Amino acid sequence: MAASMASQAAAKGLRITTSKHILLDKIKCTWLSPRRWLNLQEYQSKKLMQESGVAVQRFYVADTASEALEAAKRLNAKEIVLKAQILAGGRGKGVFDSGLKGGVHLTKDPAVVGELANQMLGFNLTTKQTPKDGVKVKTVMVAEALDITRETYFAILMDRACNGPVMVGSPQGGMDIEEVAEKTPELIFKEVIDIFEGVRDDQALRMAANLEFKGPLQRQAADQIKSLYDLFMKVDATQVEVNPFGETPQGQVVCFDAKINFDDNAEFRQKSVFAMDDMSESDPTEMEAAKWDLKYIGLDGNIACFVNGAGLAMATCDIIDLHGGKPANFLDLGGGVQERQVYEAFKLLTADPKVEAILVNIFGGIVNCAIIANGITKACRELELKVPLVVRLEGTNVDEAKRILSESGLPITAAENLDDAAKKAVAAIRK
Repeated sequence: MAASMASQAAAKGLRITTSKHILLDKIKCTWLSPRRWLNLQEYQSKKLMQESGVAVQRFYVADTASEALEAAKRLNAKEIVLKAQILAGGRGKGVFDSGLKGGVHLTKDPAVVGELANQMLGFNLTTKQTPKDGVKVKTVMVAEALDITRETYFAILMDRACNGPVMVGSPQGGMDIEEVAEKTPELIFKEVIDIFEGVRDDQALRMAANLEFKGPLQRQAADQIKSLYDLFMKVDATQVEVNPFGETPQGQVVCFDAKINFDDNAEFRQKSVFAMDDMSESDPTEMEAAKWDLKYIGLDGNIACFVNGAGLAMATCDIIDLHGGKPANFLDLGGGVQERQVYEAFKLLTADPKVEAILVNIFGGIVNCAIIANGITKACRELELKVPLVVRLEGTNVDEAKRILSESGLPITAAENLDDAAKKAVAAIRK
């Protein structure tokens, strides 16, 4: 039961710094999933790749049905794929409130593209990853449909174990790479890249050979690998994952689908990339939290969690669940928190009508507990807090923090440890 709350948070798009490991007989590779606030639509990622010389399908973007029709005619392709542009996955099996089924359609007739676009644009598309009412489609991508004779997997990522970028590839593409690593680890290949030297030609050719590209395609794949590395460095990416990295019957090596993760710390020098950020599908509360450098994920319960550190936040959610409660959110203050952030965090929590109690769980390492305590008392007074508040503080300047809270005269319930805090929070909503 406890693990389910952590899974629920992750499934709702939790953006935290984590790592997952693929352990092979002779390979240890750390996969970084960075804190990622930047959301790019598929066509935007393809545009970045195109600008770096990476081979992608020919495509156009349209905002109206007539533009989609004209784009289909301009492509002059044997077959056309029309894709609704939303950030959520599962588009192919989604349903529009116009009655159209599927957010991805193949056709050989440009006229059909216009008809389909007319049933997509301006309508909500619901998939397994969208809210229940779906997401309004404002843009469609009209692309050349290419046959794939063979699919491989290729990625470049920052690997802490190697202190720099690493190429990872497999001739088994078009599927979950973790499954390949588990069942056939001998088909996972790794090349460590010297960040000062870049991808050497012999490395690119060796990776292309390991991906089982033959003849002229091997050289072509190696060139694409080098272009992908150029993109990786150019946009300050933490990961560029291409799956499938495939070949066509016409002898082309093409990046059919890609995921790019960016280093948020590089925003100051990647202004053009971050300007493409599509926040239209983001939760308004998450967006407001981001303004104050807070990480917020809404959940379905009634006990608000106010915590510093993603790991501690997930543990707090799980222990609340263990004691029969349900977390209303996942709110991570981070390390450099100030009083104003505490105040804004309380505003976000109390604005949620589902919240019937608030649990504050702070372990002060970098965080000064006294700053948290002053922020809590200010928020309680100015926001006229109406729900029970349970506070557990530990760490830096904790004695001063406890004094501030005890002398505040506010109805704050102190807890000695996390288990005690969770029990008291659950008990408070049952009174």
